[in-house]
Amino acid sequence: MLTGVDVAALVAAVVWAVLATFLCVALVRLIKLINAATKVVSDLGDRTPPLLEDVASTVERTNTSLERVEEITANMQATSEDVSTVTALTRSVVTGPLVKVASFSYAVRRVLGERRTLALVRSRRRKEARR
Repeated sequence: MLTGVDVAALVAAVVWAVLATFLCVALVRLIKLINAATKVVSDLGDRTPPLLEDVASTVERTNTSLERVEEITANMQATSEDVSTVTALTRSVVTGPLVKVASFSYAVRRVLGERRTLALVRSRRRKEARR
């Protein structure tokens, strides 16, 4: 028959075997997890260089487009300055003679108006002198 020490040893052996089994199952699951993580990292490493190349080419095209936009902006600025210069020149060329013509026209109208007034005054004096 089994003594108390034998039963305790048997219980300890069973508990130890169950614990070892759980540890083995946990270790197997941990190994599967590590293998899956390794596969994911490997796939990520395989996919990353093409993505980085795509990003680099996209950035390069964007820089080229921005350079074109900068060139267009510089051309537009130069054109705007040219238009401003032409406008100022046109204003100075047209405004000076236009002011002179307007002044001359005003002077002629004023002189003609005074002549009419003098003519009316003379005709009234003549009429009064005749009476």
